[in-house]
Amino acid sequence: MGAPTDERKLTIDVISDVVCPWCFVGRRRLGAALALLAQRRPDIVPVVSWHPFQLNPDLPREGIDRRAYLEAKFGSAERIELVRARISAIGDAVGIEFAFDRITMQPNTLDAHRLISWAQARGGAEDVVERLFRAYFLEGRNVGERATLIDVAGGAGFDRDEASAMLASEHGGEEVATMDRRVRELGVNGVPFFIFDGKVAVEGAQEPEILLDAMLQSLEDVRA
Repeated sequence: MGAPTDERKLTIDVISDVVCPWCFVGRRRLGAALALLAQRRPDIVPVVSWHPFQLNPDLPREGIDRRAYLEAKFGSAERIELVRARISAIGDAVGIEFAFDRITMQPNTLDAHRLISWAQARGGAEDVVERLFRAYFLEGRNVGERATLIDVAGGAGFDRDEASAMLASEHGGEEVATMDRRVRELGVNGVPFFIFDGKVAVEGAQEPEILLDAMLQSLEDVRA
């Protein structure tokens, strides 16, 4: 028999979209919060799961021009630059060098979410999620394009042919759409959105200390 263990799992559900810059920031801050948790509670084993939220579910599958999208959303070039500057400053603080000028397409993210779900069912989506964020925000690649998604899957260690076959099918599409609807029905209107142990929810890319407090709160029933 194996040695007894006092480890306790902490489930972390992250609702996000891969074209949301705040979700990329939130991922970095979650990582910092988990490092703090490891110091405070080394007995805790975090288990992170990623769930879909499409910021623009009605976009055509081929996406639309990024500049046109931003102008429709923010109204002026000046407003766009102000928003970019704010996000870039926060990105710098968490080690993200946003390259907004490289992004030319605003993609439909259904296939990206299908890939995340597919990877998660095969052992884990952490690397896929990271690579999707980096592909879009650092490299300006179209993460709605299947060639990009296949590259992401291969880079994360998955079989490229299997990923290609999945993307060529409709596998997981209805599940992603259903989950997206469900989280909205539960009151999620913006991302990132974190749920710790199914008990404590935090909306937005909050500072690591706030995320840590939420984790500890969710663990209060088992703390010594």
